Amino acid sequence: MTSKSESESRYLSAKIVVVGAGLMGCGIAQVFAQKGISTVICDPVEEARNTALDKIRANLDLQGLNHACLECIRIADDLASEVSNANFVIEAAPEKLPIKQKIFAELVVAAPSSCILASNTSVIPIRDIAAGLKTAERIIGTHWWNPPYLVPLVEVVQSDRSSETCVLNMMALLDYVGKKPIHVKKDVTGFVANRMQHALWREAVALINDGVCDPVTIDVAVKNSFGMRLPVLGPIENADLVGLDLTQDIHSVVLEDLNADRGPARVLINKVDAGELGMKTGSGFRNWTPEQADSVRKNLIQYLLKVTESPFPHSDN
Repeated sequence: MTSKSESESRYLSAKIVVVGAGLMGCGIAQVFAQKGISTVICDPVEEARNTALDKIRANLDLQGLNHACLECIRIADDLASEVSNANFVIEAAPEKLPIKQKIFAELVVAAPSSCILASNTSVIPIRDIAAGLKTAERIIGTHWWNPPYLVPLVEVVQSDRSSETCVLNMMALLDYVGKKPIHVKKDVTGFVANRMQHALWREAVALINDGVCDPVTIDVAVKNSFGMRLPVLGPIENADLVGLDLTQDIHSVVLEDLNADRGPARVLINKVDAGELGMKTGSGFRNWTPEQADSVRKNLIQYLLKVTESPFPHSDN
């Protein structure tokens, strides 16, 4: 068994390359740098490279932290050169399959065979990203949640070609830097948490679409009922708490009537077609002034800062 000091020595001498200098890439790099691990953010876009450190400084300021970890971060544009001696690579490029496939085709050639290659995709199956590539056994998923420097969960996804050793080594690294990794053993679209999240969203949008209630009612209902329990009571804990017999009785009545559409609801399609995209356009399901949108973002960050100081989000019992 590897001792704590041996693990620390191993990781502090490692090199991690994050591909993509967007908000997710910068936030992921920040997590490793805060533990003193040498981290490179690689991006072909000059503007993204020029603003990367500013994004991380803003994150640190929100957390009330100093900027010392920036000494562990370097910004670069030559991906092949940077990954040639990397131990871990995490791709955080746009959520478009052709872009990710192109990046991984370069990574499998340029990175040493011992380097673990991970994608931060939130829904794309890892098998699709690794399709046709050699050494696919070292290609896995690591789905971080936004903002990655505050949300503990990272879903580590094993495809049918991924090595379980690579999965476990990545989970050990993530545990070392303070994240809460989970092993997703089957490479399904959306993995675990996003499937549950969007099942909720599908039902929420369907209730609006069918005229059952308005958008404000949806948010009030969630925030003031089961949403309050979720940080300390997961859905399976809740089922065991109330009893599986009661759970079965409820499911026997309600599941048949829940929405099961295979595509987006008409009300959502109409909103997108009309350019009503949410906070970034000032209207979506709800109307938003810039001040209201900014307040939501600030409240979210302040809430996450507060709850990450509690043991509950990390607890599994």
